[in-house]
Amino acid sequence: MRDFAALYTEIDETNKTNEKVSAMSHYFASAPPEDAAWAVHFLMGRRPKRLVKGPKLWEWAIEASGLPAWLFAECYEAVGDVAETIASVLPDPVPVLPQVHPIQSLTGWITGRLLPLGAMEEPAQAAALKQAWAELDRQGRFVFNKLITGEFRVGVSQDLVVRALSQSSGIAAPVIAHRLMGQWEPGAEFFRALVSSDDGDASVSRPYPFCLAHPLEGLPSKLGAIEDWQAEWKWDGIRAQMIRREGQSFIWSRGEDLVTERFPEVAAVCDRLPDGTVLDGEIVAWKDGRPMKFLDLQQRIGRKDLSKKILEKIPVVFVAFDVLEWEGSDIRRRPLSERRAILEVCRGSSTLGSPNLTIDIGPSPQARAFILSPTVAAPTWEALAEIRGQARERGVEGLMLKRNDSPYEVGRKKGFWWKWKIEPMTVDCVLIYAQRGNGKRASLYTDYSFGLWKGDELVVFAKAYTGLTDDEIRRVDNWVRHNTVERSGPVRVVKPELVFELGFEAIQLSSRHKSGVAVRFPRILRWRHDKRPEDADSLQSVKEMLGASLTRGD
Repeated sequence: MRDFAALYTEIDETNKTNEKVSAMSHYFASAPPEDAAWAVHFLMGRRPKRLVKGPKLWEWAIEASGLPAWLFAECYEAVGDVAETIASVLPDPVPVLPQVHPIQSLTGWITGRLLPLGAMEEPAQAAALKQAWAELDRQGRFVFNKLITGEFRVGVSQDLVVRALSQSSGIAAPVIAHRLMGQWEPGAEFFRALVSSDDGDASVSRPYPFCLAHPLEGLPSKLGAIEDWQAEWKWDGIRAQMIRREGQSFIWSRGEDLVTERFPEVAAVCDRLPDGTVLDGEIVAWKDGRPMKFLDLQQRIGRKDLSKKILEKIPVVFVAFDVLEWEGSDIRRRPLSERRAILEVCRGSSTLGSPNLTIDIGPSPQARAFILSPTVAAPTWEALAEIRGQARERGVEGLMLKRNDSPYEVGRKKGFWWKWKIEPMTVDCVLIYAQRGNGKRASLYTDYSFGLWKGDELVVFAKAYTGLTDDEIRRVDNWVRHNTVERSGPVRVVKPELVFELGFEAIQLSSRHKSGVAVRFPRILRWRHDKRPEDADSLQSVKEMLGASLTRGD
């Protein structure tokens, strides 16, 4: 635990990528395999759920610190993070004889001290926590607390973890990335297999690391000749891989969740694919020959029981746009033009293609859920831009631009795939609530709720926490502290004076929101210093963006 806490601190105190990679590489090379496996688990963002209730954690920390409740609260107000507050105010650790608590490894702390907390009664939880705090130094307490609260995060991406593992083991980064996909449990055996030079470790269910695109900045003409690029619609759904191996079907989301049972229509398609096939695509809510909104799809996400009603109300399709494995061979390094040709063959092998690109691959209605993402042809970039202007009415987010000679890369590599999204819908809103952020923003008010006018009342419309510069964040934080009119737990109600322009991708009526609407990907576009609160938009003007949908009462 001490070494892992030191690694966390070393990563957290630098913004230089190479230094972060070097620190992780050294840890992976020197730590016991079982500890290294747990480190990979946490650094990749796989966190345990909250193991102790927040109020109880607060209560027991006050008892252990010996501080009066008001002073502990003042410390928290200054720090802004409960894990760091507890780590800072507790007395120095008490030396413990090894025979009393011999478990000191990271694995021992996780499996013997941390994970059991979730199954304990409150008195046992309190005793176990106080004992752990008494043994750990400040760094160790901080990391331990972050794990307890389910808020462990540090400034490294999965790509950096992969680079560090590759550096420490000598195994190629794409191989490491592939081995980290799918379901696995931390342990010595797993870590040894992860960094093994033996390449015969393919799992039947394992997906490939996803190839990701960069947002296109500026005009596409800078990319060169349009003939060198393949354009497709950018679908708004759940990125997924469809895997058929050894007579078994698996559907993995980009978040590495196995979602086979959640989408029986897509699973039925997968069952009909040839063995040794892996397709990349998007699961999209689809009805009456066109995509539905992602907000509709959300009604199916996370449901354990899929009723006949929900399946009929929100059917889905798998929109395939790439093939990664064919006849049991990994073909990701072959150029996109060749993979596209194979995808066409794959479409044909499923039988009964129809002009609208829907493939009926079986007698069951659930098997009619496979669409080949069509390419979008245009003679010039200017002509393609005009076609892109139809995106919103087609129910898509814009266009994807992919080089014809591009391999299927691991992660986000510049130069091969670009997403050319349409401009967002925009609205001017008033800041009405503010809450502290997380991680390095834990001491700043960076999570905002914005309102729109409904008559003389401001109604909460959306929440957003991205889009401002560091300087603007500090200025808004200072303003919030001096213009709070009421507090409700961690939330501050502020004077309705600041106006911001918000952007979002889609809007839909929603009975779950007080405003009556829900938006997709809200973010701050700019601080409108030139506008007064009364100049902000009304809820009615936003609802008018729904156009025909509002008229139909959808």
